[in-house]
Amino acid sequence: MDAIDTAPDSWDQEDDGEAQVDEQLNKDFSTSLNVDAKPFVPNVHAAEFIPTFRPKGSTETAEPAGPDADANVEVSEAEAPPVENGDAEMAAGDTWEQKGSEPSQAEAEPGGDGGQAEEDSPQEEGMEEEEEVVPTPKVVPTQPNAPKKEHVNVVFIGHVDAGKSTIGGQIMYLTGMVDKRTLEKYEREAKEKNRETWYLSWALDTNQEERDKGKTVEVGRAYFETEKKHFTILDAPGHKSFVPNMIGGASQADLAVLVISARKGEFETGFEKGGQTREHAMLAKTAGVKHLIVLVNKMDDPTVNWSLERGLPFIPHLDSLPNFNRSSDGPVRLPIVDKYKDMGTVILGKLESGSISKAQQLVMMPNRHTVEVLSLLSDDVETDDASPGENLKLRLKGIEEEEILPGFILCNAENLCHTGRTFDAQIVIIEHKSIICPGYNAVLHIHTCIEEVQITALICLVDKKTGDKSKTRPRFVKQDQVCIARLRTAGTICLETFKDFPQMGRFTLRDEGKTIAIGKVLKLVAEKD
Repeated sequence: MDAIDTAPDSWDQEDDGEAQVDEQLNKDFSTSLNVDAKPFVPNVHAAEFIPTFRPKGSTETAEPAGPDADANVEVSEAEAPPVENGDAEMAAGDTWEQKGSEPSQAEAEPGGDGGQAEEDSPQEEGMEEEEEVVPTPKVVPTQPNAPKKEHVNVVFIGHVDAGKSTIGGQIMYLTGMVDKRTLEKYEREAKEKNRETWYLSWALDTNQEERDKGKTVEVGRAYFETEKKHFTILDAPGHKSFVPNMIGGASQADLAVLVISARKGEFETGFEKGGQTREHAMLAKTAGVKHLIVLVNKMDDPTVNWSLERGLPFIPHLDSLPNFNRSSDGPVRLPIVDKYKDMGTVILGKLESGSISKAQQLVMMPNRHTVEVLSLLSDDVETDDASPGENLKLRLKGIEEEEILPGFILCNAENLCHTGRTFDAQIVIIEHKSIICPGYNAVLHIHTCIEEVQITALICLVDKKTGDKSKTRPRFVKQDQVCIARLRTAGTICLETFKDFPQMGRFTLRDEGKTIAIGKVLKLVAEKD
């Protein structure tokens, strides 16, 4: 312990003790301390170091470290020049390196108070970082008393390289969901890889493979808010190899934005046979998307003769859309998109109908597990209850993560969804070179479920114009024909008739990387014992 901090043995010795301390200090300062040494400056942006004591002979104003010293630090902090571009993290990193590698001026001098400098420097840096680093929240939590905004899922679809991810990144920047510093970081990183025009898309393409190739693979997800609505962006992949992922994104969407490139050559490629513009629009309709907005991109290209007339900008147009009709009083239906372990079993999905609250008892179909909702997050914000249209993360009790598959449905016990393997459906053959006969196998996409399916029987043909059904059973169907067929899946799935619950009664049939047919469930067929 320092002599100056030691209490005297008795009050009679106090004066003698002070005299001894003063004499000792004067002796130390006169022999070993360089009073004219430069002040210790650990960082160009840090406050000037003020020693906790000085010789009494040299100044009357110096006080031991206390409230005044803190005030001096604050004044110096205010006078310090601001960090260029707000890069406080770099400044902090430089400071620690300097302290580790370069001996300070005060430490170099014999008797220098290096230990005190080591203590003060991190405090000053901490104050500086607190002042300058203000992280932008990704999702703004709503006030408890504020009315909930309507949740709308927007899926960006269209041909590969139309600019879907870039538009999504631009919207996030304009609505304040991505701060300028983050975008500058993306721009620097993209420039290093000679991808400087792609930096906006990196806000949604977080995967390294997606960034390297400039192609979205998984469905990107982000949020933004307007005055009236809360939007979730679902950035679907445009490449034909990843259409199944796009179908999964579209099945959760209320609204689709079809992005079309106006650049000559790209526009035509998207609409030609094999182009994704036409297929994505059809798949969005099949997935149950109610509204489609066509967004023409790349109009700054010299090949585009654009008009000077202007309508409502894109974001205000989204805000002006009418509210969606949702069934909050209906049965609980939550198709599961994904699941993972995080201090329990967590599932992700969009609530299609009904409402869910914390501690509610629900049933997982088709395996009929009774589960309890432990916690409820709506777009990463914790809440006590959720209404239809919201994207939810639910932590469940009573089921293991391995027992859940995408395509399972969370229901209330009073009104379970239907399950089965065999059903009758009306299907439209979109694209198939040869004929389709009973025994044909394909991949079924229905809500968030993907399952192998076989056409076991063709029941009748349906006239496209009149809707009349043929009286004889067809032996085959071909492209552009409409028929009613019986289908059987490889495993038990959750489904409803289109008439009762459209979102769980629409489906797509795909084979060899192409969309073969679209259809709707007409009747569920009971299994024979």
